Amino acid sequence: MSAFERELRRRDGSGPLRVAQRAAAGGPGGVVWDAALVLARFLDKSAAHQQAPPGRRLRLPLRRRAVLELGAGTGLVGLMAASLGANVTVTDLEEVQDLLKMNIENNQHLVTGSIQAKVLKWGEEVTDFLPAPDYILMADCIYYEESLEPLIKTLKDLSHPETHILCCYEERTMGKNPEVERRYFELLQKDFELEKVPLDKQDEEYQSEDILIFIIRRKRTDATS
Repeated sequence: MSAFERELRRRDGSGPLRVAQRAAAGGPGGVVWDAALVLARFLDKSAAHQQAPPGRRLRLPLRRRAVLELGAGTGLVGLMAASLGANVTVTDLEEVQDLLKMNIENNQHLVTGSIQAKVLKWGEEVTDFLPAPDYILMADCIYYEESLEPLIKTLKDLSHPETHILCCYEERTMGKNPEVERRYFELLQKDFELEKVPLDKQDEEYQSEDILIFIIRRKRTDATS
């Protein structure tokens, strides 16, 4: 099975992160999608802004924070977080684990926190991933309608009101994609609050009007306050 690499430098020029892609491994989970590049560099910019004056900070510190990535695919986003000092668990289906573990090993020299790969199927038991992480990362995880309820169940099971969920996805106009996206946000807003990240808060190079980033948090209730 052939592999081809994709690389991404940090904003300070360090790195680069290099991840192997295998289009035949895990279907769409085996390649780097544009949303992953956009989210990874957004994390990098957010980390760099921690020293900015109050009022200009994105306030998303990653160092020594617990981070979990859903639908990690090649692991690029999780690897960026780990290179910024986060303690990361990247998750995906069993068929993607070999690719994830290979990319972790090949980029270990850039990790300043920690990173591991585990199997997590949306909608199933999450006990092994608790307590809830500080951050949940998602890049292009809005797949098809049948996956939406399991995905949102997993988000609910893994989060509390202090958990920041960063969801990045590319808007697509073909076929059922618009309806799937509409349904996703309809279901999501029953239990979560959303804040769209404007383009001027994203990386200057890795951004697009068609690729959206949302910061999502659980709504506070008597049970979660």
